[in-house]
Amino acid sequence: MVHRVAVIGAGPSGLASMKACLDEGMLPTCFESSDDMGGLWRFKEVSEPNRASIYRSLTINISKEMMCYSDFPIPADYPNYMHHSKILTYFRMYAEHFKLLQHIRFKTSVKNIKQRPDFSHSGEWEVVTESIDGQQESHVFDAVICCSGHYTYPHLPLKDFTGIETFEGKYFHSWDYKGPEDMSGKRVVVIGIGNSGSDIAVESSRVAEQVYMSTRRGTWIIRQVSDNGLPVDMQYNTRFVHILFQLLPIKVINWIGENKVNAMYDHSMYGLKPKHRLFSQIPVINDDLPFKILSGSVILKPNVKEIRGSTVVFDDGSTVEKVDTIVFSTGYNYDFPYMPSSAVYKSGHRVGLYKHVFPPKMEHPTLAVVGFIHALGAIMPQAEIQSRWVARVFKGHNKLPSNRAMMKAVDKDTKNIEKNYIVSKLTPLQVDFVSYMDDIAGEIGARPSLLWLFFTDYPLFQRVLWGPVTAYQYRLMGPGKWEGARRAIFTQFDRMFQPLKTRKVGVTSRFYRPFVKLVNCLMNPSFSLFRLFKLEAEEASVFGRLTKLSWP
Repeated sequence: MVHRVAVIGAGPSGLASMKACLDEGMLPTCFESSDDMGGLWRFKEVSEPNRASIYRSLTINISKEMMCYSDFPIPADYPNYMHHSKILTYFRMYAEHFKLLQHIRFKTSVKNIKQRPDFSHSGEWEVVTESIDGQQESHVFDAVICCSGHYTYPHLPLKDFTGIETFEGKYFHSWDYKGPEDMSGKRVVVIGIGNSGSDIAVESSRVAEQVYMSTRRGTWIIRQVSDNGLPVDMQYNTRFVHILFQLLPIKVINWIGENKVNAMYDHSMYGLKPKHRLFSQIPVINDDLPFKILSGSVILKPNVKEIRGSTVVFDDGSTVEKVDTIVFSTGYNYDFPYMPSSAVYKSGHRVGLYKHVFPPKMEHPTLAVVGFIHALGAIMPQAEIQSRWVARVFKGHNKLPSNRAMMKAVDKDTKNIEKNYIVSKLTPLQVDFVSYMDDIAGEIGARPSLLWLFFTDYPLFQRVLWGPVTAYQYRLMGPGKWEGARRAIFTQFDRMFQPLKTRKVGVTSRFYRPFVKLVNCLMNPSFSLFRLFKLEAEEASVFGRLTKLSWP
């Protein structure tokens, strides 16, 4: 019987894992190599080796209602898109509320974990840790949860850039970027057009002489501020949209989505359009980059061919001279240096984990990885649902399939990922947010049943179907049910509107709403069906709350 659990890392995944263990009556001990919690979201002025790193201005691109833990809503007065300092404050509140701090050993890194000699009988692990002063200590645990993330080891492929050794300026990985101060008046080339690269290009363009952005295959860009000013994830990450994804051919879904994003800014005209379809790769979420391109502050370029001193040559033969700084926004490698090789199962480009959590070759299911995943959604709810499943498996409430069945499932999953997404050795972790959340929730009996809600609680059914897929939905039923989940769902738009309630304004009469909706449908024909289907549930959950939170 599992009782003592080692948790490696006190970031968002580690915090969720500790709480899940406590909820199941287990005793977690979390080893955190730094002097504070927060993982990626803990800002340091100087990047520290083997730890995630963020820049000073970083603001999350997932809205607060879509990123919070399922039984601990973010305060209503917090902004919808939060600065990293607010996120860290939220983590502290969460840790204090659920009494997690007493289970964390700070300034203690895990050097290695290995199976005990009697593992075949006990399933126990020996965990070797090292304190900040270099003193090592050995511990015995019944189970281990790895929560060390995958933004720790920057990928800097200098060998792919001919002539980099001749470069006369300064170059570094985005992992080292803290702010644009050193780029004032400089000519800057940013290589890579992911979320970090886009943020850095936008921010540095405010002080640099000129910023150039190099991309091999382009990208799709979506806005954080969506229709009617709502956060984009609360507008479109709904069960109704998810059902459409299941019913319609992916080509149709891509066509609809691409028409929508091109209506904001034509990706071909801006030089952004990639070869892949919209839903084949997680898009960049950035409201500012298109304007920076339109204003000439950021100039898009193709892939870098070679570097000659201070001149950068691109694949199309064009050059940029007198370059002062090159920023490599080229992703991250991932590794579990403390994990025994016997626990690692390779499948295609990725470390093969059953449902992205359990190594499939273990004799006992007492080792799990939480938070090692990538989706168009925040890691917090995904890591939380994973950790709830892990805790249930550790306690014996849930059983895993045979090793052979798990390896077969992993290989099938790898093929599906390679079929549906653009993957490489750096991006082998992509899943669909709602499908994955539902899948893991189904393992523990916490997936919301639309049919049951339709017959037993129709007002809640409306909000679960038409509203955003917030984590509260996974506390409505099953193990870990939270009595406050229903109210949290009914008030999620209240909390979204609350930080905007800073100036008294009038509200457009409800009488005009049908006409506005008709005009929107006519102006956006690809989404007219979607608009017409939203019925009175949307009116009750969105407009009703807007009216309540405004003054005449």
